Amino acid sequence: MKYLSIADAQGFIARALEAEKVPAADAKLIANLMVQSDLVGADGHGIFRLPAYLKRIRAGGVNLQPNIHVEREQGATALINGDNALGHLVMNRAVELALEKVKQNSVCWIGSHYGNHSGAASVYVRKLAEKGYIGIYMAVGNANHMAPWGGIDLLLSTNPIAIAVPAGKEPIVLLDIATTVAAYGKVKVAAQKGESIPDDWMIDKQGKPITDPKRSAEGSLLPIGGYKGYGLAVMIGLLAGALNNAAVGKGTIDFNAHHDLVTNTGQTIIAVDPSAFGNRDDFIARVIELVNDLKSSTTLPGVKEIRVPGEGAAKTMLERQKLGIPVSPELLGALNACARECGIATLAL
Repeated sequence: MKYLSIADAQGFIARALEAEKVPAADAKLIANLMVQSDLVGADGHGIFRLPAYLKRIRAGGVNLQPNIHVEREQGATALINGDNALGHLVMNRAVELALEKVKQNSVCWIGSHYGNHSGAASVYVRKLAEKGYIGIYMAVGNANHMAPWGGIDLLLSTNPIAIAVPAGKEPIVLLDIATTVAAYGKVKVAAQKGESIPDDWMIDKQGKPITDPKRSAEGSLLPIGGYKGYGLAVMIGLLAGALNNAAVGKGTIDFNAHHDLVTNTGQTIIAVDPSAFGNRDDFIARVIELVNDLKSSTTLPGVKEIRVPGEGAAKTMLERQKLGIPVSPELLGALNACARECGIATLAL
């Protein structure tokens, strides 16, 4: 495994995007946000996605000169029209607006439509938590990979949810999960590396496990917690998709298969100011107290430690800030193929 420094990764992504006519400022912002996914170990959502983004750009599937704007606004709520921009730009605007509104109203709900894939959900709620706010994110995934519980028709996506709670100087308590046992990005990474996937990730149309990720189109991802995960995916689809007049269910466009079509991706950001409910420092103290209680609790035989949401990502971030982003030979080949297509320098690791 080779490692690519954070600065080199951002520079490579920005150069590739600029070569495809993405404005320089937008390219740099997108590169920064993409690498933040890699920093926390969300390897299926960072630089790995660059080839797919470039395909969409070349196919005319995204708007490189978008008018990202607030389409509706009422009190502590707003609906952003992403104008089919690259997704990171839309979500960055949503977070900026959330920060404005939460300062004014103590709580806000920002929806968006006509967006695109924007990387790991944790990237955006982390921005809110770093400012001292609770952040919640929900989205409709960019392709349907899950059937309803007991069915075989692919009508739901991985529909992620992320929640970040500030913890003062301690690591942010952060949950970032797909409503499927595994995000589809992990299936794609396994396919690229030629690895098998666990038998509890996917089933075929007869209900039998799929372990070859290259057969993923033949079946359905399984929801977390059985019917409960299915139900959660439905509700997120309603709140991030239907509520925002975005694609959901049969209207969802598979951006892996149709690079030229508008996906109308729906996403939601919620921000909450803890000081609206009491003293902020006291809240942080209670957060840390619970984390410490969990960490110091008695473990089962063979278990080394109890972990809390966000702890693993925080450790990965520290490691990768020093070592860089791990790049497999397969990913390096894909990135250098992009470089040659874009007419920029290839990576030599």
